[in-house]
Amino acid sequence: MISSDIPLNQGCLQPIKIVCPPGTLLTPSFTAATVGSTGETTNRVIDLIFKAFHTAAASQGTCNNVTFGYGGKDPQTGEIVKGFGYYETIAGGAGAGANWDGESGVHTGVTNTRIGDPEIFEKRYPIILHEFSIRQGSGGAGLHPGGDGCVRDIEFRIPVQVSILSERRVNAPYGLAGGCEGKRGENVWVRRDQATGEIRRVGMSGKSTANMNAGDHFIIYTPGGGGYGRDPNMKEPKKPKGEFKVHEKFIRKPALFRVNGSVSNRQAMATSN
Repeated sequence: MISSDIPLNQGCLQPIKIVCPPGTLLTPSFTAATVGSTGETTNRVIDLIFKAFHTAAASQGTCNNVTFGYGGKDPQTGEIVKGFGYYETIAGGAGAGANWDGESGVHTGVTNTRIGDPEIFEKRYPIILHEFSIRQGSGGAGLHPGGDGCVRDIEFRIPVQVSILSERRVNAPYGLAGGCEGKRGENVWVRRDQATGEIRRVGMSGKSTANMNAGDHFIIYTPGGGGYGRDPNMKEPKKPKGEFKVHEKFIRKPALFRVNGSVSNRQAMATSN
């Protein structure tokens, strides 16, 4: 966003005036139910700023917050059961810019947490980490391609409650200047049907909680970053031979139509940003 490479400092914000009226998504009331502001909301705000200045394509836009554990207070008996809780965030793809490719397997925006080593993870918690790898091909294509996300496959050795708080599972990280969007994230619960013994893959939403059994897997595919600029290897889209036009005799008020245009034209103008 600036012309020279300098350390992060508060002085960069002195010439900037931030207008954020009360009662908005970013300034909710004290009684509003909120969660994930530092990991989820901020990532989307930063993507929005970069998009407004046409600086970079969208990054993964989420922290992929995963928690699991057991124990606590039984809601029926009131008994306190000792247990544990575990929390991690998972990296993904960064968006590309006008003169750089997006990085793969990194935290983006304002988040920069580190994840524990697989050996320590398996030693301290009742899990088996089957895979933690780069999600090849998940970054958006472009003159500068977006970074790839990650794949993390965790098998639980005891029954636990698992939760995921994530974004970009429906809307993909967008590209800029003709670049392609990155792949959406996916949350997959691989479980054995207790009645039939059949292995099932259950897609979970971006915000989900499930009680998983021993032997179940939770696989997180994090989003890739968007690409920047048109990929030179992509074919040019086919252009229509002729534009569809409606004859004026079928229009009730031709003069008004000529001034305002069709519904589709007005819609296109409204959504062009």
